[in-house]
Amino acid sequence: MDHEDRIALFLDYENLALGVRDHRGGMAFDFRPVADALAERGRVVVRRAYADWSYFDEDRRMLTRSHVELIEIPQRMGASRKNAADIKMAVDAVELAFEREYISTFVICTGDSDFTPLVHKLRELNKRVIGVGVEKSTSALLPPACDEFLFYDRLEGVEIPETRARRGRPARLPSPEPQAVEREPEPQAVEEEAPRDVDTLAVLVAQTVAGLQASSSGAVTASTLKRTLLRKDPTFSESDYGFRTFGELLRHLAGQDVVELAEGPAKGDPEVSLPEHGDREVAFGLLRTVVQELAGSDGTVALSGLKNQLRRARPDFSEKKLGYRSFLQFCKAAATSGVVDLRWSPEADDYLLTVPGA
Repeated sequence: MDHEDRIALFLDYENLALGVRDHRGGMAFDFRPVADALAERGRVVVRRAYADWSYFDEDRRMLTRSHVELIEIPQRMGASRKNAADIKMAVDAVELAFEREYISTFVICTGDSDFTPLVHKLRELNKRVIGVGVEKSTSALLPPACDEFLFYDRLEGVEIPETRARRGRPARLPSPEPQAVEREPEPQAVEEEAPRDVDTLAVLVAQTVAGLQASSSGAVTASTLKRTLLRKDPTFSESDYGFRTFGELLRHLAGQDVVELAEGPAKGDPEVSLPEHGDREVAFGLLRTVVQELAGSDGTVALSGLKNQLRRARPDFSEKKLGYRSFLQFCKAAATSGVVDLRWSPEADDYLLTVPGA
């Protein structure tokens, strides 16, 4: 327990509850999915929710049963009531950050961009900040400011199929025909996007591992990789790609030869690296073969358009899956390995590739 994160939870309850009601088909906010998600991240020692509770009788009972301290912000003058709740919550969070050094993580449940300065201040005080908000009502400014951001809609225990059905009803009322039109594309879109999403994920992981290997002399562990992915995109979650755990995701990518896994310094935290041979050598061989086939009378091939030629020969080719940020970087690596020669030509205003000895 000494190594557990101590978490302080602050809920801008009106923002959260109205966001769920307005964008999840009128459903009521349920605190349990949030509590379960935080239980996986550490020990919650402070739970506070801010609102004018005369508007949330049922919610008040639900939160009290979950041991959430209710901070009353009575309604007085229109917008000043909302400002009062925001100010009180921000002051309490900063005060707690100074008074309780053992609290390492602050969870700010809101989609309001007005809390972005609070997030910056907490991180400046060396606190980890997790945001929680409803996807459709969360400002685009807030998630990038956090160390991690959880969309309430995606949390385990939130009934997404029911909310989709409710949300679709108003659009389907005018005539019966749109019903069939709206029902059919939704599952099709999911089926079409899934492979592209996983492919994009493979590129992101490969590039991140390559960057970590270049910037540090030590091994890249799975936990380090996960933290880095969250720094790049605080909304990242392996569950969005259909994986139950980050380890399961890595094993899938290892099976696709995107990464290699080896025993790490701690159990359950393997080392992650890019394949030194295998696909990279195959890709280098493909490049050499295509350059040989396309070489003109002078034995050269221009870099422009060459990537498309490689994809015609091998449709699944992607230099980014191998950890290279660009096709030029991939060709430079091939040149360093002696597979091809690469030089800049002012006359052609392009890089030219040749096969050594050809």
